[in-house]
Amino acid sequence: MTAEGTTTGTTTGTGTGTTTGTAAADGGAVRRALLVVDVQPTFCEGGALAVEGGDAVAEGVARYAAAHRDRYALVVTTQDWHVDPGGHFSDDPDYVDTWPPHGVAGTAEAELHPALADLRPDVSVRKGEYAAAYSGFEGVDPQGRPLADVLRSAGVTDVDVVGIAESHCVRSTALDALALGLRTRVLGDLTVPVTPELGAVARAAMAAAGAELTTSDHL
Repeated sequence: MTAEGTTTGTTTGTGTGTTTGTAAADGGAVRRALLVVDVQPTFCEGGALAVEGGDAVAEGVARYAAAHRDRYALVVTTQDWHVDPGGHFSDDPDYVDTWPPHGVAGTAEAELHPALADLRPDVSVRKGEYAAAYSGFEGVDPQGRPLADVLRSAGVTDVDVVGIAESHCVRSTALDALALGLRTRVLGDLTVPVTPELGAVARAAMAAAGAELTTSDHL
């Protein structure tokens, strides 16, 4: 995981929600964060790197967060915010390691999806200014803090991961969260893969690493 050097994201709150449940398995208090990964027009229908079902995910995340904000000590959004990501962009992309330009910093497509207009995240993290940066943990907040430091300073023990795309940035973010020792759930109804086949591979990898794969209606 490599933190980006600069960002123009925003921090809009301090996170005052509480989580359901009583205690973590080790006896400590649970402090849970909702990580909303790359829910941006660039990855939704009509965007530069559109994923079918992206708009529906954006609307579902908005409804879920509005109804259950009190489950979370912190709500964090991540955004692709590419300035010059080098070989990540290509005019002849292979859609494995290289991609058409997307999430270009300062464009409307790189902003949060309009469905999230009322989300009011506690912290916004932007990533990939000069690198590919699939994982939200490669981004930084407006103070230059990597996502890991943001969560640590808030005492977060658990994360729920949602967003776009399950097969790429959601997967990378969930795996990095697990590597940091955070108990991690991926809410499958609030994410979507680039293809069903890549989604199946991603879910297998996340489950093997210790993620709980569930849906928002089973929490």
